[in-house]
Amino acid sequence: MRHRNHRTTALLSATAVLALLTGCGTSNADAIGEDGSIDLSAVTLVVGDQKGGSQALLTASGQLDEVEYAIEFKPFTSGPPLLDAVHTAAVDLGGVGNTPPLFAIDQDKDLKVVQASRQGAHSDAIVVKEDSPVSSVADLAGKKVAVAKGSSANYHLLAQLEKAGLGWDDIEPVFLQPTEALAAFTGGHVDAWAIWDPFTAQAELTAQARILTSGEGVVNGIGFQVASDAALEDPATSAAIEDYLTRIARAQQWANDHPDEWADAWAAETGLPSEVTRRAIERRDYQPIAVSDAVPSEQEMWDAFTEQGQLTRQDVDLGSYFIDRFDDAVLATTKEN
Repeated sequence: MRHRNHRTTALLSATAVLALLTGCGTSNADAIGEDGSIDLSAVTLVVGDQKGGSQALLTASGQLDEVEYAIEFKPFTSGPPLLDAVHTAAVDLGGVGNTPPLFAIDQDKDLKVVQASRQGAHSDAIVVKEDSPVSSVADLAGKKVAVAKGSSANYHLLAQLEKAGLGWDDIEPVFLQPTEALAAFTGGHVDAWAIWDPFTAQAELTAQARILTSGEGVVNGIGFQVASDAALEDPATSAAIEDYLTRIARAQQWANDHPDEWADAWAAETGLPSEVTRRAIERRDYQPIAVSDAVPSEQEMWDAFTEQGQLTRQDVDLGSYFIDRFDDAVLATTKEN
């Protein structure tokens, strides 16, 4: 779906088809005048999204009203494939958890973290069936655990294993995307599932799951917006990104203040039962932070992954991938309330 005021559906559809055919974000060169001025009404911003993510939140909060540029949303199952698309400029930016950027950086992908917000760690969880004999993380030794490789759940699982005195080799990781993992978990093909909301709540309420442990006190609970280098190098696209990030920040504040409305909208957008979205929202609270404030805990995660062998680059200046270009605009939204 794309959003622009005072534009026809035919024009929007034609541009969307062109973007899909070319496989990359729409060029915004025509939005830059000979004098360097930027006409945002000529810009299309292509945004990667996840289930119940940015599009649903922006719509519910009214932050897609009166947008001067066009926005095209493309859906992804989780952060890693979304960042693959960011790297190739198939999308300009997208929202992910705390781990996908590290795997993308390890693969030397062309992207930067451009916004950060603490969202709480309660929704990061490892779940087992209600009648499972597993009562602690230590009991996962020798068990099959579903997890999306390179996702926030990947680090949460690693951190919980280390806390329990176990290593990655002590379990049998089964790398699955959330939809596949839900089916595997429901069918009893795995013993546990490391996941995040709304899938945590979905497992609890529809798959007879109980939370073995949450990420509270173990993971940083930070979410990011990540943009492609190509988008950041284009002045017109970069200007749209700045405005978009302020809208995300305002929408997140709206979600904090209107949990019931957000739960209903999230359910309507995704088709999830409202009790699932309400449970997920109870565990989440958004707080914008400076991008650089996320680097120390991300460095700890990087070190843990490299020690374990899932990340391999040794010569990385992690901070250089976290840029503060948009911090002033984003953090100023907190002073509006």
